[in-house]
Amino acid sequence: MVVESVLCMNPGDGETSYAKNSFFQKAVLSKARPILEDTIKDMFSTALPTCFKLADLGCSSGPNTLLFVSEIMDVVYELCQQQNCKLPEFQVFLNDLPGNDFNTVFKSLPFFYEKFGEEKGDLYGQRCYISGVPGSFYHRLFPSKSLHFFHSSYSLHWLSKVPEGISDNKGNIYMAKASPPNVFKAYLEQFQKDFSLFLRLRSEEIIQGGRVVLTFLGRSIDDPRSKDCCLFWELLAKSLLDLAAKGLVVEADIDTFNLPYYNPYEGEVREIIEMEGSFDINKLETFAINWDANDDISNKNFVFDKDQCGRNVANIVRAVAEPMLVSHFGDEIMDELFKRYAEHVGEHLCVEKTKHINIVLTMTKKE
Repeated sequence: MVVESVLCMNPGDGETSYAKNSFFQKAVLSKARPILEDTIKDMFSTALPTCFKLADLGCSSGPNTLLFVSEIMDVVYELCQQQNCKLPEFQVFLNDLPGNDFNTVFKSLPFFYEKFGEEKGDLYGQRCYISGVPGSFYHRLFPSKSLHFFHSSYSLHWLSKVPEGISDNKGNIYMAKASPPNVFKAYLEQFQKDFSLFLRLRSEEIIQGGRVVLTFLGRSIDDPRSKDCCLFWELLAKSLLDLAAKGLVVEADIDTFNLPYYNPYEGEVREIIEMEGSFDINKLETFAINWDANDDISNKNFVFDKDQCGRNVANIVRAVAEPMLVSHFGDEIMDELFKRYAEHVGEHLCVEKTKHINIVLTMTKKE
């Protein structure tokens, strides 16, 4: 699998698109917003640049892409009101792999500018310059010391490639309770390489004192066999094996498919940052969100329905993983695969409302 060629969210705005099925990612952005706000306020507590240069890495497409930009602009606008100073210009770079649906993002820009012009004045919308930067964030993307701020939400759990030496992970598509020990070791080592590289590259592109805010999937305990690490994808592997039993999928194809993905323990993340040495950690926290983000204490209208909850989760996973799965298994089985997956998820949620563990951290580039 060439990850850069197949890792992209479902494009467009159809029923299985990422744009229509990214409510979970929106909930994550909402949970992480206080840290994002505090970081910007602390960064510019005394003075603002004339042009604030920032990048969103792994921006994807759909409504969440520009939600981050609007949140940043709102915080800076408030700071300018408090400090009685002129609003800076914003140079925003939206980065993702070349297969990302940048066209959907660009088509939404006129509405984005118009909305902010109406809310804050015409000049406000005219001071923001947004452009796309296609490419892997495991490569250099920007000139040296050219940016003030990096943001990435729900991207860094994706690896640059599937770990090597895991051909014995048969019947699984990721780390699973039944995986051999070498599989867990290979996944951790690949994450260590990728995350260290990411930090080194960003340290070259950001100014001294610049800030980074990252949010990505993690796990609650050190043991990678924990349910909040493995179970989510074990149910998808189970669904594939169901299709293999029906003769719809060749089981050998399942044995040769593994996800380029890793959800780390917070201790692993901290250790890599400290060993790489370019950034100081300002804050590192975790928070949990139910697999079906609609099932939240703030949603007073939520009524649990196993079929609907199963479909909600399956639609999110389909929007994220379908292009990878299609590249390996073909597109004929996708409807049946995610129907089975929805059933398995719904049955599991009847027994236990399992949560995704999320890591959010903010860092400062060392002097």
